[in-house]
Amino acid sequence: MTTTPLSPASPLPPSLVATLPGEYYTDPEIFRREQAALFESMWMCVVRAADLDRPGAYRTVQVGRESVVVTRSRTGELRAFLNVCRHRGARLCVEESGQVRRNLQCPYHAWTYDLEGRLIAAPNLVKMPDVDRERYGLVKVALREWLGYAWVCLADEPPSFEDTVVHAAVERLGDPAAIEHYGTERLALGRRVTYDVKANWKLIVENFMECYHCATIHPELTEVLPEFAEGYAAQYYVGHGAEFGTGVEGFTVDGSAGFGKLPEVSAEQDRRYYAITVKPTVFVNLVPDHVILHRMFPLAEDRTVVECDWLYAPEVVASGADISKSVELFHRVNEQDFAACERTQPAMSSRAYRAGGVLVPSEHHIGGFHSWLLAALDTNSVD
Repeated sequence: MTTTPLSPASPLPPSLVATLPGEYYTDPEIFRREQAALFESMWMCVVRAADLDRPGAYRTVQVGRESVVVTRSRTGELRAFLNVCRHRGARLCVEESGQVRRNLQCPYHAWTYDLEGRLIAAPNLVKMPDVDRERYGLVKVALREWLGYAWVCLADEPPSFEDTVVHAAVERLGDPAAIEHYGTERLALGRRVTYDVKANWKLIVENFMECYHCATIHPELTEVLPEFAEGYAAQYYVGHGAEFGTGVEGFTVDGSAGFGKLPEVSAEQDRRYYAITVKPTVFVNLVPDHVILHRMFPLAEDRTVVECDWLYAPEVVASGADISKSVELFHRVNEQDFAACERTQPAMSSRAYRAGGVLVPSEHHIGGFHSWLLAALDTNSVD
């Protein structure tokens, strides 16, 4: 018996909702539109502020189709610029990270900019008094700090940070102050792992948003959070945090004790896990004694680099405490999730997925993500 794939016009039973067609995960043109309409138009989390711990420290990041350099100024503020010399367009900073003494200098013709982006020197510049040093300074990029990270937006008129980024946390947790209880901006980096995932960024977002797969591929996670084995992700309910299982002492790979509860975490938040998706590319995971933050850098329609930070109370990191069991739990979850996404990516170009797949009831909220994406591509349609 031959099974015929559903066509886009085929009616679905009420328990199923259609996904995006397969081309949304494989088409370079759709990815180009996403770069312009999402990654180059919305707020993107790019650098942990504490990584740039002194004036002149910098990091370069890929935001959509642009290279952006984030640095700390002489007066201590973070600044972001397009990583492009205004003379002939050479890449200004060629390393992923580094430290300059006072200025940023182009390695091609030595045009030199201070840490506020102003052109301050160039060969024979004094013989060109008509050159406006502000006008020919580096192109500035909007920057905000939140949760201890630098968020940048390439748009000429960035959307409201509060109505987009901060609102995502409020919408998920149901309380404007809930995320502040974790004091993320005061935490210290315990571990960072970078994953190079051979999958479209949306597959990673969709995977993070649902737990229909949890009982199948996350044995360690469902031991710690038994309700996840039932298939409903914490994000399915506003304000809900998945409760630790009976006998589970901490959010660790074997359920053993972690570290003391962060000082301002409330009694209602204790022994619970909360997950937040900040569209388009950030995941925030909150547990009583630490915070795990993922930021994604979509590099191609089938490749996404994910940088994951484990953040702890400063005294935990300073003491040299063994955080391996704490890190290992979500590291395994990451590896399991990303392997599933990589296993899914090839099928996105199959004729069997031409019209897309389906979402079961516990995944229906992913349809909201798809609607948001399509609306953003329509609203922010730019070249």
